[in-house]
Amino acid sequence: MLFRSTGFKGSWLALMLHDAGARVQGYALAPEHDEGHFALLGLDRMIDHAVGDVRDADALARVVAAARPEIVFHLAAQALVRRSYADPRGTWETNVIGTANVLEAARAVDSVRSVVVVTSDKCYENVETSRGYREDDRLGGKDPYSASKAAAEMVASAWARSWFTPGSRVALATVRAGNVVGGGDWCEDRLVPDAIRSLRRDEPLVLRHPGATRPWQHVLEPLAGYLLVADALESRRHEVAEAWNFGPDEREAHTVMDVARESVRIWGSGEVRVGDAAADMPEATLLHLNCDKARDRLGWSPRWDFARTMLETVSWYRRVHDGERAADVTRAQVAAYMAGAPHPGLVRA
Repeated sequence: MLFRSTGFKGSWLALMLHDAGARVQGYALAPEHDEGHFALLGLDRMIDHAVGDVRDADALARVVAAARPEIVFHLAAQALVRRSYADPRGTWETNVIGTANVLEAARAVDSVRSVVVVTSDKCYENVETSRGYREDDRLGGKDPYSASKAAAEMVASAWARSWFTPGSRVALATVRAGNVVGGGDWCEDRLVPDAIRSLRRDEPLVLRHPGATRPWQHVLEPLAGYLLVADALESRRHEVAEAWNFGPDEREAHTVMDVARESVRIWGSGEVRVGDAAADMPEATLLHLNCDKARDRLGWSPRWDFARTMLETVSWYRRVHDGERAADVTRAQVAAYMAGAPHPGLVRA
């Protein structure tokens, strides 16, 4: 079962699971954007999908009970830092109470064996250090979103230590990914979607924090990690029921300006400007993950460097903008990632 199947990462994961032959039951709010990945793929015709809110515990429980899933992927979240300042209570209700509702629904259905709870790299207490955060580093958050993700980790830990203990029916792991980019994301106040909107309108890209660094990675990188965790939970159970980081190589430190310039270059036109961030809500400027644990114990490692990540991401938008079917472009990128094949699409000087 997949929570937030209409979201950016959820839609990519739903298609991958469907194409692999899994029966997928989705549960999510209705898509926010007509051009969203879920709608463009036609996923409502591929998977079983229920429209609902994770804050509605009764409705959620009914769908889980009817679906009788074996594996639960919980991606449902209010995932935007700036939106969390505007609606802190709604952010906490979705990210914290919603997580508790999902875990309670999973606990009540005896078919469930494994649960993968997706949180965020921002669950760590960010002290602006240059080293990557490890899974046993302190949790916390200075903004409502980051703090809610730390709290979601604590909810998952409480359920794991209270009911999903070693030897019990359910094994639970949490997964923490960096800044994920890729085709089909249209959320507001995210760098790549904002850049693509500007490029399509032939308007300048205006940056608030050009020097901020993030662990940029293509959406397929953490999804491959989530699937590895789910597989390990099925075979190794509580041995791997813990937290896992998935991010780019720590040497791949790139700024917001780097992303903007690459977006313009690959799109083939555009301009980058720096705006006034004086009145902007505070955000972390330095954030990296250490993923040694996933490398050593799961055999996971990032396949695409920053240049390939940006090429695949912006090419997806460009190719769909130029008339290719989103499902064809998405499936081609999934196949290339899985095969380690060279990029077959658009390259612009």
